[in-house]
Amino acid sequence: MKLLFISNLGGKKIGNFSVSSIEASKANNIEFHIAANWSQAEKKLLLQEEKKHSIKIHHIDLDRNPFSKQNITAYKQMVELIEKEKFDAIHCNTPIGGVLGRLCGKKAGVPKVIYTAHGFHFYKGASFINRTVFKWAEMWMAKYTDAIITMNEEDYQAAQKFKLRNNGQVYYVPGVGVDTEMYQLENVDSKELRDSLGLSIDDIVLIAMGDLIDRKNYASSIQAIAKANNKKLHFLICGKGPKLEALQKLASDLGVEKQIHFLGFRTDIKELLTIADIFFFTTYQEGLPRSMMEAMSAGLPCIASKVRGNVDLIQEGVGGFLRQPNDSEGFAKAINILASDKGLREKMSNNNREIIKQFDIENVNTIMKNIYSKELIDHYT
Repeated sequence: MKLLFISNLGGKKIGNFSVSSIEASKANNIEFHIAANWSQAEKKLLLQEEKKHSIKIHHIDLDRNPFSKQNITAYKQMVELIEKEKFDAIHCNTPIGGVLGRLCGKKAGVPKVIYTAHGFHFYKGASFINRTVFKWAEMWMAKYTDAIITMNEEDYQAAQKFKLRNNGQVYYVPGVGVDTEMYQLENVDSKELRDSLGLSIDDIVLIAMGDLIDRKNYASSIQAIAKANNKKLHFLICGKGPKLEALQKLASDLGVEKQIHFLGFRTDIKELLTIADIFFFTTYQEGLPRSMMEAMSAGLPCIASKVRGNVDLIQEGVGGFLRQPNDSEGFAKAINILASDKGLREKMSNNNREIIKQFDIENVNTIMKNIYSKELIDHYT
């Protein structure tokens, strides 16, 4: 059996996004092909990735912008690829990959199509357009889909209302999986790392990871730090993006520029998590945030926005605190509670290390293996 895994952007090498599907394919003796936009990757590196994972990589000119003419080219490329390779199944991911993958599957007559929704655009609190146009689009595309995989409770319940092809099934999978043991480091020189960032051993360090874009809502985080009115608080923001200058100005205007540390893109996230005391995440929208799962694996209590995905990971008062995205006052109070209570931080740390086990990559691999077995192997036997 041959399966084509489709995603928007391939990046520079095979990432966590597709690992569980690769492992599920191996377990079921399925030949795995992956199609994505690999324009940022070196050909030599891709060949190494093919050999490492025993897969086949295909470049498709997919564009994340749904209105890009480039996606017309991508559609034609994928139809040609599918017809040439005669795939038995398609597993499509991400918004553009999900739409084009299913349209191509219909055009080429692929007998089995699986779609993983990493976060529907018609989530609670979304704009009117998202809650109407995007919801209608997902309902329409479901007619060409044999199975939908969701990653949070809200999406799982929403997908149950879709009419899938051949009375298809909706599944819940706890994310793409995180290697929880990887984030439990014990040999980090905390003092040296804090010193390199200008932090003292007594400072309370908060951390977040993600692009500096509107959706991540860092403005609310910075406002909360200011309202907490505690000079011992320091917030590490790991990521880059178009909102950098605006956020730097906001921090300066609020008088907390020395407490907000814009670290840009970092390759030492695991080490930075070991010196942090709190994970702080005020995002407007998530599917199931990998950054929070990494923080929980490292044993951090979490203060986060009460939105889809976050609420699947954090229970109020158990692993942290949840507040509405723009409730900077509420975030500030939660910060001060945790900052002043080391015992509570340790209790929530232990709780999160236990809770995150169900999201471990090994568990996700097992679930995906069973889904592939039921949807692909059993389907043909």
